[in-house]
Amino acid sequence: MKFRVERDVLAEAVTWVARGLPNRPPVPVLAGVLLEAGDDGTITLSTFDYEVSARITVAAEVAEAGTVLVLGRLLADISRNLPAKPVDVAVEGSKVQVTCGSSRFALLQMPADEYPTLPSSPEPSGSVDGTLFTQAVQQVQIAADRGDTLPILTGVRVEVEGEKVTLLATDRYRLAMRELTWSPNAADASHVALIPARTLAETAKSLGAAGSIDISLGQAAGGSGLVGFEAGQRHSTSRVLDGEYPKVAKIFPTNSETDAVVDTEMLIEAVKRVALVTERNTPVRLRFTPDQLTIEAGTGDDAQASEAVEAAVDGPEIEVAFNPGYLLDGLGVLGTTFTRLSFTAPLKPAMITGQEERDGELDTTYRYVLQPVRLAG
Repeated sequence: MKFRVERDVLAEAVTWVARGLPNRPPVPVLAGVLLEAGDDGTITLSTFDYEVSARITVAAEVAEAGTVLVLGRLLADISRNLPAKPVDVAVEGSKVQVTCGSSRFALLQMPADEYPTLPSSPEPSGSVDGTLFTQAVQQVQIAADRGDTLPILTGVRVEVEGEKVTLLATDRYRLAMRELTWSPNAADASHVALIPARTLAETAKSLGAAGSIDISLGQAAGGSGLVGFEAGQRHSTSRVLDGEYPKVAKIFPTNSETDAVVDTEMLIEAVKRVALVTERNTPVRLRFTPDQLTIEAGTGDDAQASEAVEAAVDGPEIEVAFNPGYLLDGLGVLGTTFTRLSFTAPLKPAMITGQEERDGELDTTYRYVLQPVRLAG
């Protein structure tokens, strides 16, 4: 195998496919990147760990077609640090020679014949705007569980009905739902997939800038156990999680006693400042009175802080307490100028939604439900 490729092209391609390589692969070959040089003037780089696959094809001057497997993270580190000149890659004996200007590296070949067969290219079930999808995934994945106690809660539930896509995630303390539209290939498209949140977030972030993302679900993805994503020459697949996701949609409050509209940025900054005095798992208290929200933390001999911000409050006065990290997670991805906080009772789940104007129309495409914390005493 022998080819020449632009440094930036190689660095970007290797970095993209190597981003999901396992830190401790169960077998050594899974730490590798598979390079395939074709007679059509392209090279294809691939990774696969039996859970997630990534594949990208880029243009190159191919002098000799062939396939080779090398350590992925090492190749990524090298390619990012090469001088801004064309890169020559060639197999010589048991080594892969990488030459760029006066820089020369000799990498060990890994046994390519032991590398697992990658999933086949899936057929798209439909497409979605990349920026919209990236934002939606970011808004929901924050609520997915990061522990291993209940693996099913580490996923994002993706439900498709026609042109409507609903993303849902929960860790039992908060619940996030985002609704958006996409362009399905079949008008009666109907799918449900539980995708690992971390994988979905990384995939959306890395593909979102491409403009449009093709998504493959169900049989189109090569089987019910897979989901596929494609944008330009970048392709990835992921195994979906098994199990029945809890019916958490009923947790969303259908009415409220007290509603408050607050400037989102002002609220975020105030909560951050007040939370500086909190210790781990210590809540911040929010007290809603006419035209004002007071945020407090700390009691007794502990460090204390308080700050008041303007708020349009409709309904009875109420005081609630939240985990500040969970509260800031939801506020940080809201994406609207104003935040609406809706309450039925101090210990009942509260709902956070957004709107662009203080007295404007409520945007319910994104809903973040947060369980208040019971205050001591």
